[in-house]
Amino acid sequence: MGQIASATLALVTSTFLLAITVTLSACGSGSGGTGIVGQSDSVSSTSSSEVSSVTSSSVNSVSYFDEVPEGYPQLPAHFPDPKVPESNPLTVAKIELGRFLFFDRNLSINKTRSCGDCHQPAKAFTEDKALAVGITPDQIHARNSMSLTNVAYNAGFNWANPNLPDLERQVHGVLFNEAPIELGWSDVESQILDRLKEDTTYVKLFNDAFFDASDPFTVANVERALASFERALISGNSAFDLFEAGDKTALSQSAQKGKELFFSEQLECFHCHGGFNFSQAVDHEGIVLNQLDFHNNGLYNIAGNGDYPANNTGLWEFNSTPSNMGKFRAPTLRNIALTAPYMHDGSIASLDEVIDHYARGGRLIAEGEYSGDGNLSPYKSELLAGFILSEQDKAHLKSFLESLTDWVFICAANLQDPYGNHPMHNRCAELNF
Repeated sequence: MGQIASATLALVTSTFLLAITVTLSACGSGSGGTGIVGQSDSVSSTSSSEVSSVTSSSVNSVSYFDEVPEGYPQLPAHFPDPKVPESNPLTVAKIELGRFLFFDRNLSINKTRSCGDCHQPAKAFTEDKALAVGITPDQIHARNSMSLTNVAYNAGFNWANPNLPDLERQVHGVLFNEAPIELGWSDVESQILDRLKEDTTYVKLFNDAFFDASDPFTVANVERALASFERALISGNSAFDLFEAGDKTALSQSAQKGKELFFSEQLECFHCHGGFNFSQAVDHEGIVLNQLDFHNNGLYNIAGNGDYPANNTGLWEFNSTPSNMGKFRAPTLRNIALTAPYMHDGSIASLDEVIDHYARGGRLIAEGEYSGDGNLSPYKSELLAGFILSEQDKAHLKSFLESLTDWVFICAANLQDPYGNHPMHNRCAELNF
């Protein structure tokens, strides 16, 4: 285990180091980059006022490719620079504020839920429930919580919304959504902001992050800080990355055979899950063409008409062209072994079942209200032709998918929950992280 940790850290230190452009004005022009600096905090209290936060002064400049302190992920050399909006340049203090807000249940109106409850570090910033739950048990989302791994590179956000161009607007929806109610800010935002103002930890964090504002406690600044923290969730140091960087011992023979299958025309996985982020829907500095694509993967074919459940029609919800029925964005496969259950509605429990689904070319639901053969859907992607694999080859493919787990990312100390509600993955101790 120690050799794995050492090898992974060796790759991290050999890459270009993560960088942040820290400006004196939150409204100044910012460059694309992702990262954070600071100290980690380990506490068990759920009250943010009892947390001792250590942040760097926001007037200290950290330029691209300068060294970042231990405890944070770094931008790998083979990754492009993420885009960062000029209206929200990354700063050390903003990202640290965002971390505290992200995991704070006081951010929900009834103090029961946080962003981190649905997006837990040990599970690659998702959770192990099929469907996300809002501030009360009856506020059940129609969708599975997506992993936030490399969310800074997303060309779009949520499973099938083509109208969210940046993280700030995606965060706004989480705060104010009413169907379901996720954090419950609608019409009570001043009450929640007043709650934050009364917390001495947040007084310091907000003033550090937005030092030039007469009143830093605004909805927009909460959204900016949360988006900034999420842009720091960079993952690119898996066993697969080590192998591609030249360490031919990083992948087992099984995983290497699985890699060949994954990138083969026989399986065609890479058409939707290709590139550095194992997702077709990416955006970054220097990109020319819009890569926000959506696909129907044959999960449903209700009554043989190609229909999906009424509350989960995908892109069709925004554009009712028939061929948009059941189209969803292909998420990254990085850290996929930790993010079960799978699919937009969490309806497939394991990687083995995922492989069987694609091998069949679509899912057969033999009976019930959703009965139908997804393999026969008139709207299914033409890339989903199905394939035949031996049980041994299926095991090889699964080994490759497991090799995309990045323990440096999962165990990064300064991406963890500062309130202690969500402990580190138990492998972090085994790997000496």
